[in-house]
Amino acid sequence: MAKPYETIRLDEPRPHTLLATLNRPESSNAMNTQMGIDLLDLFDGIGADPARYRAIVLTGTGPRAFCAGGDLKERNGMTDAAWQAQHLIFERGIRALIACPVPVIAAVNGAAFGGGCEIALCCDFIYASETARFALTEVTLGIMPGAGGTQNLPRAVGARRAKEVLLTGKPFTAADGFAWGMINRVCPPEQLLEEALDVAGTIAANAPISTRQIKHTVNMGLGMDLHSALMFEIEAYNRMVPTEDRREGVRAFNERRKPNFQGR
Repeated sequence: MAKPYETIRLDEPRPHTLLATLNRPESSNAMNTQMGIDLLDLFDGIGADPARYRAIVLTGTGPRAFCAGGDLKERNGMTDAAWQAQHLIFERGIRALIACPVPVIAAVNGAAFGGGCEIALCCDFIYASETARFALTEVTLGIMPGAGGTQNLPRAVGARRAKEVLLTGKPFTAADGFAWGMINRVCPPEQLLEEALDVAGTIAANAPISTRQIKHTVNMGLGMDLHSALMFEIEAYNRMVPTEDRREGVRAFNERRKPNFQGR
């Protein structure tokens, strides 16, 4: 297991699966400087050793909040230089999350406002509690999203819907997010974590090199023209051919058993 952190609790509830829980319940899991440092270290570490896990679930402590965004109490009275220095840590943490080669599922258990909504959008997909609420409220504070919100939200819901959310700062429900295509599944609160861990377990049972290559290919291909993306896909596909996992998958199919993938 990864090393312990001050603001993130780590568990391994299923084989090859990491459960990372944002853990500042006294502040609605708001993102302070230490949480930014912890997120950066956690996801940088996984990026450097992607075989350690095969799926990750990211959630928040308690039923009230996934993450309430930046900790405005800590930010109150910050100088411009201190604010920008803190935000650089946040930027690096978010980029490490986006670049994580292992599939990451957000299990949004409550309010995901500001940076909390941005963290969820940086994950590969989102499961949300029926009681979860989302907002990008930065415009009401004299700033703007700076952790991917202006880029990830329009990619998820379309430019016109995203502009409405970003320019008003108004919250929306999990049902809204599902209808718009931002959220994959809305769950009863008591079933959210179990359903997220179930899908993580399904992913973790698949060939880990394949899942990492699929994630990489989708992410890279979205920024390419179709012809270039198809060529990139074939290069990624060809990396599967000489693997033991590819041979094991075919053997298991013919022997009518579940494959035992080793990630090599």
